[in-house]
Amino acid sequence: MATTIHEFFGYRSDDDSQEAIEAAQRARCPFMDDTCTKTLRDGTIAGVCTLKPATNSPVICCPIRLYADDYRILRDVADRAFAPGLPLKAGASAVVEARHRNSEVVAVFGKRWGGELHLPQRQGTGAYFVDWILARVDSGGNLVEFVAIEVQSIDTTGNYQDARRKLLDPARRVEKATAGFNWENVNKRILPQLIYKGNVLQREQLCLKGLFFVTPTPVFDKVMSRLGGQNVLLQYPLQSSSITFMSYDLDTSNLLLGQPQPLILQNVHTTNVGQVAQAFAGPGVMPPLNVYQQAIEEALEP
Repeated sequence: MATTIHEFFGYRSDDDSQEAIEAAQRARCPFMDDTCTKTLRDGTIAGVCTLKPATNSPVICCPIRLYADDYRILRDVADRAFAPGLPLKAGASAVVEARHRNSEVVAVFGKRWGGELHLPQRQGTGAYFVDWILARVDSGGNLVEFVAIEVQSIDTTGNYQDARRKLLDPARRVEKATAGFNWENVNKRILPQLIYKGNVLQREQLCLKGLFFVTPTPVFDKVMSRLGGQNVLLQYPLQSSSITFMSYDLDTSNLLLGQPQPLILQNVHTTNVGQVAQAFAGPGVMPPLNVYQQAIEEALEP
């Protein structure tokens, strides 16, 4: 698959502004305001946020890219799960803030906020980790309820090292790459994790609104296609067993040099973990009858 690097260290690859050039030179991620954490196999800082297939829209391939607009996704989830406009504070500082304000506050647990929560392992291996926990505390700092957020982009295949080097040149040239996307991870990793974590969370007494799954729109489309389409997944109100899919894409309505593109929320679909599990394993998404037989017979033809 032919692709091009669409965003490099947070800026469009065709952005030749001083801000974009300096971000690449310093290996700086504007969404974290820190060094980019995405690396190649040899340890080189990658800096690739988004790849664009030749005939399709750009695909965000770094989850940190979804933290643009000052972690907008956390505010969007808090507004939907709790109440609009509640302040977000890192970890235990939310208790101090709630008592000071004498009003509700949302405690955030995740990287670069209140830290990831330490949870028990599953039968000695693995863990129950999710990327983010948003916890609503009352004016006295007491836990009222919480929701979990899982953030996923998509892994890449192939190679974009030559294209990356061209963008580091002073001329900043956009070249084709051989990189593609590992869509099979939707089946192998993403959906099984969602089902497992959704089942864990619905047993939590104070997880009243379930799990939120934040992803780029192309990944959302692949997930929905794998599950048979949005029409197959019946919609449910927010509840302990719900999974809410929220997809974001790059907002192309106002492109400005020297500024990263903001995000735009494109899809919200709330169903429940049982619907997802049934669609994932059910007969509705099975391939046609005798596909193995057909493949074998074709392979046996002289």
